[in-house]
Amino acid sequence: MADGASSLPRVRVDGKFFRAGEKKFCLKGVSYGPFAPHNGKESFASPEQTARDFELARELGANVLRVYDVPPRWLLDLAAQHELRLLVDIPWQKFRCFLESRIAMESARTAVREAARACAGHPAVFALSVVNEIPADVARWSGAREVTAFIEELVEIAKSEDPECLCTFANYPPTEFLRPRNVDFVCFNVYLHHRRPFENYLARLQNQADTLPLVLGEFGADSQQEGETAKSEMLAWQIEAGFRSGLAGMIVFSFTDDWFKGGHPVTGWFMGLTTRERKPKESFYAVRNAFAVAPHFPMTHHPKVSVVVACYNGARTLRPCLDSLGRLNYPDYEVILVDDGSTDATPQIASLYPDLRVIRQENHGLSVARNTGIAAAQGEIVAFTDADCRADEDWLYYLVGDLISSRFTGIGGPNFLPPEDSPVAAAVLVSPGGPAHVMLNDRVAEHIPGCNMAFYKWALEEIGRFDPIFTKAGDDVDLCWRLQQRGYRIGYNPAGFVWHYRRSTVRAYLKQQEGYGEAEAMLVRKHPEYFNSLGGGLWRGRIYTAGKFGLVLGRSVIYHGTFATGFFQTLYAAEPSWALMLLTSFEFHVLVTLPLLALSAPFHFLFPVALASLMVSLAVCVTAGWQAELPKDRQRLWSRALVALLFFLQPISRGWARYKGRLGLRPTPQAAVERLEGLSRKDSGEPLGRLHFWGDHGIDRIDWVNGLVLRLDQQGWPSKTDSGWSEYDIEIFGSRWSQLQLTTATEDFDGGKRLFRCRLRAFWSLPAKAAFWSLLGFEMLLIGVVARDEPWLWMLLLTMPIFGWFLEQEKRNLLRSIAAFVDEVARQRGLTKLKYDAERDKFEVGA
Repeated sequence: MADGASSLPRVRVDGKFFRAGEKKFCLKGVSYGPFAPHNGKESFASPEQTARDFELARELGANVLRVYDVPPRWLLDLAAQHELRLLVDIPWQKFRCFLESRIAMESARTAVREAARACAGHPAVFALSVVNEIPADVARWSGAREVTAFIEELVEIAKSEDPECLCTFANYPPTEFLRPRNVDFVCFNVYLHHRRPFENYLARLQNQADTLPLVLGEFGADSQQEGETAKSEMLAWQIEAGFRSGLAGMIVFSFTDDWFKGGHPVTGWFMGLTTRERKPKESFYAVRNAFAVAPHFPMTHHPKVSVVVACYNGARTLRPCLDSLGRLNYPDYEVILVDDGSTDATPQIASLYPDLRVIRQENHGLSVARNTGIAAAQGEIVAFTDADCRADEDWLYYLVGDLISSRFTGIGGPNFLPPEDSPVAAAVLVSPGGPAHVMLNDRVAEHIPGCNMAFYKWALEEIGRFDPIFTKAGDDVDLCWRLQQRGYRIGYNPAGFVWHYRRSTVRAYLKQQEGYGEAEAMLVRKHPEYFNSLGGGLWRGRIYTAGKFGLVLGRSVIYHGTFATGFFQTLYAAEPSWALMLLTSFEFHVLVTLPLLALSAPFHFLFPVALASLMVSLAVCVTAGWQAELPKDRQRLWSRALVALLFFLQPISRGWARYKGRLGLRPTPQAAVERLEGLSRKDSGEPLGRLHFWGDHGIDRIDWVNGLVLRLDQQGWPSKTDSGWSEYDIEIFGSRWSQLQLTTATEDFDGGKRLFRCRLRAFWSLPAKAAFWSLLGFEMLLIGVVARDEPWLWMLLLTMPIFGWFLEQEKRNLLRSIAAFVDEVARQRGLTKLKYDAERDKFEVGA
């Protein structure tokens, strides 16, 4: 090996980027060759010409060359001397239906094995690409799963020869559906010449790449077709747009117009940055200027950012958190640590950082701690992360850069498992209930986790900051929903990531899930419109998380286009089966498994049914553990068994906490009840659910309804408004046993006068119906089995009228309270109460 080679550290993956040694490595590349063989064998130029080319590549600002054949050792050494690294494409007969031939498959395996062996250990090798652009019709012929599996096999072969070498597969839009799981980074060749489609496709690829770095393996333009000036402008904005979107690297196609393929020179294409004689074109200088700035293109301005870290007994991970925040690549920021009454070594650790602003307070919970940080923040933007996170140094660059260049009010990014975290944490990562982002499209988020988010301070102040009732979790969900209810949008940038240490013990994980369950109980109460009747979240977007929310049973569907000619051949992944996951839910255990087990004591014939119920739940959990995508470097023999156990325990722990929280909350707001005690309507001849008011000063119906919603919120009544699909204006959740729908209409009269009609319809809630019919069914089952021997059991049926009477009273009480509430609001708005005389078919003023 030449002397210069030993000075190059090998490149490794670091989150969404690369790192060489301790420094980030930004891939700025250009494709090189293939050329006419200089010696009749190698598809490279002579060593003398190659040395001159490498000098020119360094002048370009490139640090990686993509070559399309396995380089000889002399070329590797020469690249190292010029501080260049090579992305090596391994050639084999990919244009044939290779899976149809054992010989072709073995030839591909041999090619990859020999290439990896030839390049093994050389620091000038950036990565190996085991195949480049499999034809779409070949992939369709052989099957996406089969082709993907073969690509993964080739990666394993390369890794067996050189475990530390990075491996990838160079894909392109026609085979977008090929997604091997064991590549080290995602590589795509993309030729889109208009800015908006280019940026949109990069955002789409970033979501597909998920936790892996994304590299453009080829992009470029033809000087003859586009014109050299237009090509130069295009390459300049493509490089800027690519790096601003968080790409880990970009490779321009190509270095020179000199291009040799299939045994003869390629003519009619002028994709090079230099001519065949290696004379730099105008586009060469455009790329050189862009590479000189990349990856950190200047922002229009740098608003001051306040980074708030709320910490309660977070000493275990606080030091790496604060160390990372001290190295952020952003010129104007402050870090505020809010010590929320910690009893561990948090104060001592914080004292080691002289530039850190520390605010110590009594323990009030997560929301209050974050609000304390907001109040103390001097920045225009407030960013949040947690004490169990450490931020990438470009975290703020990407979040703030995207925020100020868009119409977003807030923005967030992903959170990844740190490479040093434990195998237990890796199992927790792929278990249900972890922090996840929810995407409405490739750019706009419905929800971003609290460990990685940033907002304009004015927006946080406008909505009253975080709600103090959320002491452990749920504060971020509530905040996102309240911002969206104001019409604001929340963005997502995949490059602005943090490393997030997961819970390292089963006990800590279940305690976290209990906190999430308690938060859900409060969220259901505050935002019922985002939940179904069973308390399940109604997300509009797609949830992105390493932990599956259900078993995947169906097959994915691929849009190939007519005759497999689609330019974008998209994979539509099979949706997880939520129905099967109900068999592991807290409700299933309480309503099915536990009653069957209890009844199997006196009625032994039910024991097999009870056992079958339990085994079905366990089988679902075991299957979920088997499907989990565990990080290979932290996978142990017991990992999948642990994931299965967590799938079984998590819904029980979280569900119990959720129901305990919901039962612990008073259904009807006490303050509102006390105010309305003297106002409850007395029964009269007028139907209780019909109200009529007269307005003679031009009050608008929409304004009237919005006023009712505002007063409901002020008095603590949970409600949701019509989303456009409902037959009511407001639905009010005043009791766990009943709810009410309010509908309004107006009749216009001369002089701007209006008659307001309000219809109130109260009914049993779904839990009330479920409880009533479940109890009735249980009693009928019990009576049907043993009534002959125990006739007294028929007395159990007397409980049903009593329970039904109770539910009817709950419904009527809610109706009376809301009627009184509407009366009060109407009086305050200056409306006159009317009474309808059915006999005379007219209204008259009445109490």
